[in-house]
Amino acid sequence: MGKLFSKGWRKRDARVVMLGLDLAGKSTILYQLKGGQAMETCPTVGFNVEAMRTPCGMCFNLWDVGGQPSLRASWHHYLEDTNILVFVLDSADTARLPEALAVLEETLGHPGLAEVPVLLLANKQELPGAMAPGSPCSPRPGHPKCPSSAAQDGAGALAAVRAPSALTEATGARSHKVYA
Repeated sequence: MGKLFSKGWRKRDARVVMLGLDLAGKSTILYQLKGGQAMETCPTVGFNVEAMRTPCGMCFNLWDVGGQPSLRASWHHYLEDTNILVFVLDSADTARLPEALAVLEETLGHPGLAEVPVLLLANKQELPGAMAPGSPCSPRPGHPKCPSSAAQDGAGALAAVRAPSALTEATGARSHKVYA
């Protein structure tokens, strides 16, 4: 019944990998989810990983992988056995949105992600000039809208956890299902 169930979902744990360009807010989201408070973070070199149990008893092993251009070549190592991919966009950095979408498309070409649900998350909604909540992530027609978050104060962080839980029902497709 899909990749999550065939790869041990019955144990109620999942590997969730967060990717995105550098400075998108992945580490802030990770630690906001883990501890419920904002922490001072610096650009991630390599990865951070935290385990988190949801109210329904699922355990997410959340991997936050550095997004600098020099680190993106190693992303494929983190994508093996991934159950859910969360791609974080900096909604206040609209100048880098085309780059972020190109990186997302390249990432989705990884063969290990063929049946993995993908959540696009527009972060930094609290900043001036950020994309409006529910804006299309791309100017191209048919592209999904992105749920918003403001990881610094926790707004939307819980939704970022609920969304992967909801995605577990959407597996089994032969192509990527992108949720926003």
